[in-house]
Amino acid sequence: MTGEGRGGVSAWVELLRLPALFTVPGDVLAGAATVPGRPGPRTLWAISSSLCLYEAGMALNDWADRAEDAAERPHRPLPSGRIRPATALTAACALTATGLALAARAGRPALAVATPLAATVWAYDLGLKRTQAGPAAMATARALDLLLGAATTSGGVRPALSSAALLGTHTLALTTVSRHETQGGSPLTALTALASTGALALGLGRGSGHAQVTLGAQQLSGTGRGPAYPLRVALALAYAATAARPYLHAALNPSPPLTQRAVSGGIRATIPLQAALSARAGAPASALITAALAPLAARFARKVSLT
Repeated sequence: MTGEGRGGVSAWVELLRLPALFTVPGDVLAGAATVPGRPGPRTLWAISSSLCLYEAGMALNDWADRAEDAAERPHRPLPSGRIRPATALTAACALTATGLALAARAGRPALAVATPLAATVWAYDLGLKRTQAGPAAMATARALDLLLGAATTSGGVRPALSSAALLGTHTLALTTVSRHETQGGSPLTALTALASTGALALGLGRGSGHAQVTLGAQQLSGTGRGPAYPLRVALALAYAATAARPYLHAALNPSPPLTQRAVSGGIRATIPLQAALSARAGAPASALITAALAPLAARFARKVSLT
């Protein structure tokens, strides 16, 4: 269906940026990889909660930006009239409530992380993104999403703090680039993101993060160049390759199209980063599952914009 306030499937796909959903499960899996235990049914509840909260943020973002989008991106579902603002806001509320209910199903520790995650999402969309605290708020949301996986698996989050900080650093740089994607960015911002990507990739490839793999009743622990080391290096290189080139192009020419491509590349690079974090923690299965989402995200991103 088309017409005023009658958004069809394509309008909702665009509003919720469904291809970006492929960047979400890896947060929870990377967090779960850092703590003792293996992903189980509760992990699936946590992933489902994360997906709902992520999509709540997407719907709320466009509701909050509807006036700005009317001037800069009139083709978006709300300013074009394909989806009513009230409908988008209702969807954001329903998705938030569903996300919190799913987190509660995953356990009390999961809900204890999902609640501030949901609050951060709403605070970012309703005001923080227009302030200097915006990138830090978005980074906090991503970090909390990773901690959700750790809390669901073991009840604690301390072992996951290092991985959460790395993912948050990537998100901080990406969000800073995205702040001016419709008007064009600045070479310094893109160069800073490029340097951050290089530092993260180098750290992932050379770091000596503690690895703990559970095999039945037996646990094998090690540091540095364990069995997952080659996979970790490959994923770190994939992360750098996905993000570095569009960041470099945006640094050389910070026009709106190239800045938007840099943002899209940074979003897609989140997947190999998550996979590298899982491999770094000694969970090659989670790393491979996460990495398998990257080609799907790239394929669907050709049809629906990630930004």
